Amino acid sequence: MNTVIILPPLEAGLDVLLEYLSAHVLTCLIPAFFIAGAIAALLRRDMVLKYFGADSNRWVCYSVAATSGTILAVCSCTILPMFAGIYRRGAGIGPATAFLFSGPAINLLAVILTARVLGLDLGAARMVAAVSMAVAIGLIMAAIFEREKEKSEGEPACTPSATDPDDEKNQPAYIAPLFLALLVGILLAATSHISLWPKAFLVSALVLISAWILLTRFGEAERSDLFGETWWLAKRIFPLLLIGTFITGVIGYFLPVDLIRMVFGTSDLLACLVASVIGALLYMPTMLEVPIVGTLFGYTSGVMAPGPALALLLAGPSMSLPNMLVIWRVIGPQKAGVYIGLVVILSTLMGMIYGAIV
Repeated sequence: MNTVIILPPLEAGLDVLLEYLSAHVLTCLIPAFFIAGAIAALLRRDMVLKYFGADSNRWVCYSVAATSGTILAVCSCTILPMFAGIYRRGAGIGPATAFLFSGPAINLLAVILTARVLGLDLGAARMVAAVSMAVAIGLIMAAIFEREKEKSEGEPACTPSATDPDDEKNQPAYIAPLFLALLVGILLAATSHISLWPKAFLVSALVLISAWILLTRFGEAERSDLFGETWWLAKRIFPLLLIGTFITGVIGYFLPVDLIRMVFGTSDLLACLVASVIGALLYMPTMLEVPIVGTLFGYTSGVMAPGPALALLLAGPSMSLPNMLVIWRVIGPQKAGVYIGLVVILSTLMGMIYGAIV
């Protein structure tokens, strides 16, 4: 009987990929894709533009975009379908990228875990720096790339059907937001840390209520639009996530952790920049960044300085190689390149500032 031999780097990539598939597809990605599909197909365009439009009140849109991550227990990959959904629905590039960064960066559970495990000062610094970065990234992106009023420079949205929610006359205004809120509730419940059976009961109840609303309050054309948008996003995003996650595992195999830990002993430019780049490349499931910083890179034992620790906590959860590949495809190489550069540069600066203060 022939034995298949897998090279260690490939095996590392497969291990990371299988771990990602088992931990995130059912509880994170499937709800996220349906949320994105509902935003693109069912949510009124004027509602999206009110909070995320290029011409909306900046205090309102950036406050919402920069703090939305506090209630979403999502990682850098799970946030992508929701980002693509609001962007396709007409959101401005500034608010959309602020939401893209803040979603995984300031997950409330992760910030609390950071404060409890790594210290209250680092947890507070992470929260303040992440919100500040989200606003700064959004404002800079909006200043550089003025979005066209009538159509996006990115992938064109699907042609509205005859029953587009903007033209729906008989549908109560609260139905689509309620349905979307239930989908978000499914995502939050599925990713929560409550015990198995209460979680299963809560998720099942929310799924049944959502299905009932979808079948009884939306027409056949609207349901078709929802599933069509969900499938369109899934087939564009999911393959890139698989490829990027596998490559991340291969990179992690060759990562010289002991050598890198030597670099992180100070909060200078090199240390914070290396931490930001590593965080931007590696995939870190939400809240896993805390033991990575604390144990793997030695922050709790005093090996890692505060500056690179914060830089890694900012860039790591909010970005990854799979995340970059999808962003590149959704908003184009020019916008994606600027966004990625801003995350790395601002994470580096925040780490240096924090290192100098403490």
